[in-house]
Amino acid sequence: MTFWILGALAGVLAAPQAAPVANEAAASFGAREGVQQISLSPDGNSIAYIQPTAGRGASLYIVNLATAQPVGILNSSGDPDRLSYCRWSTSKRLICGIYMIVPSGIGVLGFTRMIGIDADGKNLKVLSARDSSRALDITQNGGTVIDWLSDSADGSVLMTRQFVPEESTGTRLANSHDGLGIERVDTNSLKRAMVETPRVDAAEYISDGHGTVRIMGMRPKTADGYDQTKINYLYRKPGSRDWSPLGSVKDSSGPANGFDPYAVDRDLNVVYGFDDNAGHMALYSIALDGTLQRNLVLARPDVDVDDLIRIGRQQRVVGASYATERRQVEFFDPELKKLSASLSKALPGLPLVSVVDASADESRLLLFAGSDVDPGRYYLFDKKTRKLEELLPKRPQLAKTTLATVKPISFPAADGTQIPGYLTLPPGSDGKNLPAIVMPHGGPGDRDEWGFDWLSQYFANRGYAVLQPNFRGSAGYGSAWFKQNGFKSWKIAVGDVNDGGRWLIKQGIADPAKLGIVGWSYGGYAALQSPVLDPRLFKAIVAVAPVTDLETLRSESQSFTNYYRVDAFIGHGLHVREGSPAQNVDRIVAPVLMFHGDRDRNVGIRESRMMASRLKEAGKPVELVEFHNLDHYLDDSNVRTGMLDKMDTFLRASMKF
Repeated sequence: MTFWILGALAGVLAAPQAAPVANEAAASFGAREGVQQISLSPDGNSIAYIQPTAGRGASLYIVNLATAQPVGILNSSGDPDRLSYCRWSTSKRLICGIYMIVPSGIGVLGFTRMIGIDADGKNLKVLSARDSSRALDITQNGGTVIDWLSDSADGSVLMTRQFVPEESTGTRLANSHDGLGIERVDTNSLKRAMVETPRVDAAEYISDGHGTVRIMGMRPKTADGYDQTKINYLYRKPGSRDWSPLGSVKDSSGPANGFDPYAVDRDLNVVYGFDDNAGHMALYSIALDGTLQRNLVLARPDVDVDDLIRIGRQQRVVGASYATERRQVEFFDPELKKLSASLSKALPGLPLVSVVDASADESRLLLFAGSDVDPGRYYLFDKKTRKLEELLPKRPQLAKTTLATVKPISFPAADGTQIPGYLTLPPGSDGKNLPAIVMPHGGPGDRDEWGFDWLSQYFANRGYAVLQPNFRGSAGYGSAWFKQNGFKSWKIAVGDVNDGGRWLIKQGIADPAKLGIVGWSYGGYAALQSPVLDPRLFKAIVAVAPVTDLETLRSESQSFTNYYRVDAFIGHGLHVREGSPAQNVDRIVAPVLMFHGDRDRNVGIRESRMMASRLKEAGKPVELVEFHNLDHYLDDSNVRTGMLDKMDTFLRASMKF
């Protein structure tokens, strides 16, 4: 391996300056990833990567791998514009996605737009179609690329477009199209050609990677509009424009039910997707020749197969992955399977290896490799020369920091069920009688995995033992484990979280007087709901962007198209009140610290404000820290740094150590 690019990029990847804090660890762990997103040019000679700037901004850098000199060509302030990704349309031009959050009378709205820009920073153009002044609605979604048209030399792509009809009074030129369609867009000239006529019931399109749309998903019409909990999929046979039924997916309050298509392989004439197999998600292929022959490609009896591995400009399907104690990848492509085995030997300390991007001919691969004690690095592998070159570290701020090993464990719940999770102990610790934190994940339809986690590693660095339980209600372990979901089945989910705290005490890992709980999103909900079952187990509660009232969460979606999905997910019954922390503040004994961005689209800030108000009215110790112009993810290095420092100070004061 060679490291010749690292020196040239060292100055560029220096950590942005953060506000002064009491401990340096907060600045190191609070800094956003030094490489937020990265891609390889079609000719394999250049990379483009997004790097954070001070606060919440970001810059796009281009590196010619022959000279290894990074050149910044695009900046975003982060308020409100955010640079979310950039990919190459040709070896000289890129497409970038811009994301914005804007407050409105019905809540916080998200907007996306796409731009094209040359690799030298010139010829910047907006690719998203512009709204007419006569448009009868606003366009939030600026489109997504569904096909990079590898066979096209002019940089054209297939893009979705949300068409909005126009006021027709006084004109015959008004646009009457309505709904989601597909256009072929020349990223240089902005010339647009209709590929799929928009349909008001269309929800999704999938192409074959060579310019032909083969799958369409549609929402069924109901008396109230369109069913947001179900998609009916149609497909086309090769060379045909006619649509034929493929299947349906129902997704409301639990795991999706039905075949969910993800990718089309043109040469094999099949579509790959996920469906249930004996209670766990599995990967299937279905023939698109009219027979709909269905084949099981990969399944596990213990966990869900939940990710499709795709590479190159055609997004060729080459494998699938699943998470047991660690994320595992099974390659179908013989060459990549052999390469994977070789990389395991070349990078023995970095077992989490993935293909990030590839040149057009796939002779050069952009790879990522990481572990629990290494946030990860990006590599370039040249198949012709067999050279593996390290390009960039993902978190250069932590280069000199000793990180803690993450150990897969399981502990018994009250009913005897073994709950899987991960235990992180402070580096050099004997693991006994420590201040400790239980840190439930967000979602609730999510799960923690083995690897680097900036929050748990920060607390381990500060001397805490950290337990991350994959409680019942987590994704990845099958439909029986998911239960009804973490809200409807909150007593089971939160009960498992609490049992994790009791296990830490029983094992002698945690000092009972110094046990706290920290969570973000659903994890924050679980942290605030935990004392409803056991008021005195945790001595301090920290919640970031938490759900605090299920009825309020439901009402936040009232004016949006996802209302029926949210309504079904939350459900109706006694659990709505019993499972809402803001309705049970009398059960809370420990001091509470909350953080929330005032432009959170996932969980409105009024939920934290309600919780804080009710705790104060009840005479309970509480503090709410609000962040201006930030959403659910608090994507600001200075904010995260200050938050980590305040969390640590609060926990030490509350647990008296």
